[in-house]
Order: sequence, then C-alpha cells, then structure tokens
Amino acid sequence: MNLRPQSLADYMGQQTVSEHLTIALDAAKKREERLDHVLLSGPPGLGKTTLAHIIALEMGSAVHTVAGPHIEKKADLAALLANLAPRDVLFIDEIHRMPRAIEEILYSAMEDSALCILAGQGMHARTLRIDLAPFTLIGATTRVGLLSAPLRDRFGMHFRLELYADDDLAQIVQRSAHLLALQLTDAAARALAMRARGTPRLANRLLHRIRDYITVRKSHIICLDQVDIEEALDFLRVDVCGLDRMDRQLLHTLIHVFRKRPVGLETLAAALGEDIATVQDVMEPYLLQTGMIVCTPRGREATEKAEEHLLLQKNNRSGA
Repeated sequence: MNLRPQSLADYMGQQTVSEHLTIALDAAKKREERLDHVLLSGPPGLGKTTLAHIIALEMGSAVHTVAGPHIEKKADLAALLANLAPRDVLFIDEIHRMPRAIEEILYSAMEDSALCILAGQGMHARTLRIDLAPFTLIGATTRVGLLSAPLRDRFGMHFRLELYADDDLAQIVQRSAHLLALQLTDAAARALAMRARGTPRLANRLLHRIRDYITVRKSHIICLDQVDIEEALDFLRVDVCGLDRMDRQLLHTLIHVFRKRPVGLETLAAALGEDIATVQDVMEPYLLQTGMIVCTPRGREATEKAEEHLLLQKNNRSGA
C-alpha cells in the first residue's frame, strides 16, 4: 500500500519547507506559470521523492522520474527534456551522481528552456538550439556538496530536509497506521516514533514489520499500546535509541576493534563489510546527530555516550 501523502496539507513535518513551497505553488498557479526549479537535499528517507510528487500533483502536472546514475548519455537527457509538456515536472533523484559532462545540457534548459547542441566537428561545427516547453526540474540529493556550482546556482529554491521531531513522526505513524487498518494509542505511536531515527521511511517500514509481528503473535489485539510496540521492536532488535544491529556493530567496531582511535571512512567501511556510501549516507547522519560518533580531521571516533549505550544494551540483554 502506498503510504505517501498526496498533498501538502497531508504532508507532516518540515513546516518551514511546506510553508515556503505553499507560497511558491500558489504564486505560480495564480500567474499560470511553471514553478521555479527546486533542489531538495538531506539524509535518505525524509520525503524528498514524496515532495517531488506532491509538487506535481499540486500543479496538476505530470511527473517524469529518473535516477541520476541512469542518465548515461547526453542523448538520454536531451530526449527526456524534449518530451516534456508545458509545466511538467522532471524529477532527478541522486542528481549529484549524474556525470558532469551530461549535466551541462541542463544549464540552458533550466535558464532558457532550450537545448543547445553542438553539431559537427572542427570548422563545420555549429550550435543547434531546440526550444523546450517551460518545465520544472526537481533535483534530490543526499550530498549537495557534490553538485557543481553552475548547476546548484540554477535552482531557484533550495530546501534542506532535516530529521523529524518525535511529535511529527508520531503523527505520521498514526496516519500510516490508519491506512493499514491498525489502531495505535498515542503512547504507542510515540514509542515507535522515538525509535525511528527521525526518518518517516524507517517509521513506516517498522510499522509494516510490527503489523506482521502482531498478526502472528497477538492476533487478538485490536488497539496496540506502548507495551505491544516496544515488544515488537525489541524482537526486531531496534533499541530504545533507534539503533539496529549494524549501527551497534559500527559503534562496537570503533570502540573495541579500533580501541577508540580515529578511523578513516574507507577503513571503517571495510571493517563493517559495507560500502562507503551506506556508512556515510545511511548510518552516520543519525549517529552524528545523537552525539554517538564525531568526525575529526583524523577520522571517525566513538564518544562516551556510545560506550554507555552499548553497555546499557548489554546489561539489558543480560537481565532479560
């Protein structure tokens, strides 16, 4: 089941982003113009793709979605742009992974709604201009620093999505539970929100797994309370801080394998058996925000808070 909200009115959290987008969308519709180009950045799972689809729905436009790494040739991007209808939305996910040579096509497309293509070679080379329908480009990235300055500067709006507060996540959980025909007490929704690492995607994923657990283990329960949620999350090995097995393994590696010494990203990823992007974009942001690790010029280090947390988890397992 699709749990994505279909309008800004249903989009919870990221209040500042929603307010600014609402004004921009209303202004564009009143002037009967396309929406200016939008860059969405932030950690994975915070709703960048959802926002892109909401923008298209609010504008009454079609949305064309492509991942940056899948655009391998200039012709691929040119074909996408040439087939856009007026006010359509082109959503490029992971736009920072699009090759630089290809992204140059976007410069004239974003500024002048035109494709400028070099035809021929040497003395016979000439530039061909192909007019495009006015469109809105929405780029999503987890690594905004990897975008080239010329491309970044052509976005009229840049919104950074932050990790969600527990109260906002609890509202999202309640909405998703209703769509899944589940009933949760407010305490149960908040208990799940507190372990979802500030990320709606993770909250919804955990809710699906909790529904599986409750269906098999406690099918007689009509309304889930806090105890039910915590029992299911303990079974899923998601602790009170929202850390899963791999998060705790990362902290254990820093503390016990490397003995609290600074560790480079590549070395840490190799020790965990994970790729660098997963460590940097998925695991680290929440651990950094919660103060369990720090990034120093010499590498990653675990903090005393991390050591205390692992000790607490060990004692809890021993007590159980």
